[in-house]
Amino acid sequence: MSKEFQYCEVILPLPLRGTFTYAIQNEFRLQIQPGSRVIVSFGKKKIYTGIVLSTHSNSPTEYQPKELLDVLDDQPIVNDQQLKFFQWMARYYMCSLGEVSNAALPAALKLSSETFVGLNPEIDPDEASASDREWELLRSLKTNDLTMKDVGEVLGLKQPQRVLKQLSEKGFIDLFEKVKDKYQPKKVKRVRISPAFMEEGMLEGLLNELENTPKQQDVLLAYLRDVPVLDDPVANEKGILKSQLVAQDISPSSLKTLIKNEIFEEWEETVSRLGNIHPSIPGSVALSQEQQLAKKEILASFESHHTTLLHGITGSGKTEIFIELIKEQIEAGKQVLYLLPEIALTTQIIARLHKIFGDSFGVYHSRYSDNERVEVWQKVLKKEYQFVVGVRSAVFLPFSELGLIIVDEEHEPSYKQFEPAPRYHARDSAIYLATIHKANVLLGTATPALETYQNALDEKYGLVELTSRYGEAYHPKMEFANVARERKQRKLKGNFTSVLVDAIQESLDKKEQVILFQNRRGYASYITCDNCGTIPKCPNCAVSLTYHQYNNKLVCHYCGYNQSMYADCLHCGSQELRNVGYGTEELEEEIKLLFPQAIVQRMDLDTTRSKYGYQRIIEEFEEGNIDILVGTQMVSKGLDFDRVNLVGIFDTDRMIHFPDFRSHERAYHLITQVSGRAGRKSKNGKVIVQTNDPDQELLQRARNDNYRAFYQWEINERERFHYPPFTRIINITFKHREKHISFQAANFFAADIRKNLGDQRMVGPVEPLIGKIRNMYLHEITLKIEKQGINLPRVKEYLLSVEQMMKQMPAFKSASVVFDVDPI
Repeated sequence: MSKEFQYCEVILPLPLRGTFTYAIQNEFRLQIQPGSRVIVSFGKKKIYTGIVLSTHSNSPTEYQPKELLDVLDDQPIVNDQQLKFFQWMARYYMCSLGEVSNAALPAALKLSSETFVGLNPEIDPDEASASDREWELLRSLKTNDLTMKDVGEVLGLKQPQRVLKQLSEKGFIDLFEKVKDKYQPKKVKRVRISPAFMEEGMLEGLLNELENTPKQQDVLLAYLRDVPVLDDPVANEKGILKSQLVAQDISPSSLKTLIKNEIFEEWEETVSRLGNIHPSIPGSVALSQEQQLAKKEILASFESHHTTLLHGITGSGKTEIFIELIKEQIEAGKQVLYLLPEIALTTQIIARLHKIFGDSFGVYHSRYSDNERVEVWQKVLKKEYQFVVGVRSAVFLPFSELGLIIVDEEHEPSYKQFEPAPRYHARDSAIYLATIHKANVLLGTATPALETYQNALDEKYGLVELTSRYGEAYHPKMEFANVARERKQRKLKGNFTSVLVDAIQESLDKKEQVILFQNRRGYASYITCDNCGTIPKCPNCAVSLTYHQYNNKLVCHYCGYNQSMYADCLHCGSQELRNVGYGTEELEEEIKLLFPQAIVQRMDLDTTRSKYGYQRIIEEFEEGNIDILVGTQMVSKGLDFDRVNLVGIFDTDRMIHFPDFRSHERAYHLITQVSGRAGRKSKNGKVIVQTNDPDQELLQRARNDNYRAFYQWEINERERFHYPPFTRIINITFKHREKHISFQAANFFAADIRKNLGDQRMVGPVEPLIGKIRNMYLHEITLKIEKQGINLPRVKEYLLSVEQMMKQMPAFKSASVVFDVDPI
């Protein structure tokens, strides 16, 4: 960097709009670059890690900028393409650059400051007038500065703030911030024979010398068994993992003595948490004639459309086509991003990809530790990974030569980020990211989002279709079980119809597997008292508590509040408590009672919280160690199991009639996708849908599996009521601890919108279905912006200016405003 650049614009990881100007000292001017991390002070005491957006020589006129505290990187960790992507995301999704960078960077790359307590250098603890407790802390501070946690341990207090306040007022201590680095490279200890003993004849003499200390001799012999230094003296340079040597039933203390006596050497080596990358020749995939034709059509489509939709029915073999396209990109020296909606799906896909690509690709998702994610980031930055499989956050990785982005199951709501900002959609963001890199995007699904299919029909995207299942697989047959009729005939067994029970028994008799789908976890939707009608509610949110039997707790699925289940009604004391509704937990219990000989496993958020929770369940099911898998929508997403010939779908009517304009689309997607898990190989599969009304139109369309007909039916409704894809939607949510302030803020905003955008584009303000979450009362405004004839960026700028104006009013200063662009 040339010396005329005296200032830099820094992105801070805060929900504050814009960047912040800092002065660059002479010592940093040759080192600092856009994309580098810097340490800066902000406010009176806080210290943050920021990202340099740009450098310049324009001095701020309104204030004297602070100087940088440090520059952390010799080379930028965020590249120019990413900085451009971050700025687009902040503009499009109406959030701050800081919120985008905070979401993008792995936590371990963000240094943070921590409050430390230090002794005033002018104070002698032995002469200080202090209580016993204060004196004890001052004595500890004489040798080291302490964190707040350390202070609590010294004083034996969980909340030491009162003592610290008293000492601070007396001038005995100083409180200050220190920066701590969260990323710690993984280090292992290795040992080897000291080079002096590798001279000719020395080893033999050493063995003889150690005869008087047999345990030390055992250590040396164990080492020689694993490291063939007699045949290959160079092997000693690499040595052996200390843990590997100790595991051979030798004496650790004897090894320690050998190291102390300089017979062995010990050193630390930094290693990757991800394993070493071994270049491998990709394996081959045999494509069917239809798959080969589809691949050819995709490549031809990329000539005229940078984004192409691969619409293939479930089981049509889309993944095999993806693999062939990935191989071609890698051979051309390009990078590939393969996006998946769920961690559950990555588990099975990764196993398939390992067979083709070995360990030459990266995996990026939230179940990886912070340090593991940093190492994936670094390997992408250094181009050691040409190919990464990941969930939505993988769009932020530092690709520099991206050639192809694959968005599998592109219709999935999981691609949308809800909390916190940026509330981005990974599919739409990936399409913009591809334009920056001049790359192509392939969207794959059996049930496209209506917006995606409309774009394909309008020829904004290319369209390639696969209409038959891969190999000898048959399309599953769908049947409806009439719950209302069986309830009248008293045939129901808990939540199971006799039709489904008989089908499950038939599958078990044939040694085949069953998947049961209920898109609600927990045991019961809620508990009610039959005597007084009381329903336990969350004290922080306007929702009932869900009963979880496995830990006997009532839980709020919005804020996490929980309390133990009680035997008597807290309102009237009655014991007449009843479960209402049901979730995966209750289905699991019922199926175990109905089929005690079957091995049953549940797969939902509660059973897959651990890092390898998904993997363990999926592997067990693949290997045939589980007969019946009960799950939420995790089981619907692209999983491929050979032995599954029956899928049961519960609570269909609730999905179809949920009060949301996308409820029909979501229900169709879920029913079609989960149905696709049955009959994946050469066996006939069966799907049984439990419903109170088998004749409803959506179910009949799902049975016919004619997506084009469903699209045409649903798109007419969307056009009639001005919903996407004919309009763009922006939801504006107002939050405050006082309900009337939230309501007044929403009405203030609405009045300005009516004046400037007209009443016809706005719905609300209204209290949403759940009007209170985490002790904050909510009100919403929905804007429907037509796609033609209006400048959407200008509309967004206007809305942000109204927010700024509202925040300047004392009555609304503490109200929160949340913008959600393209909500789903």
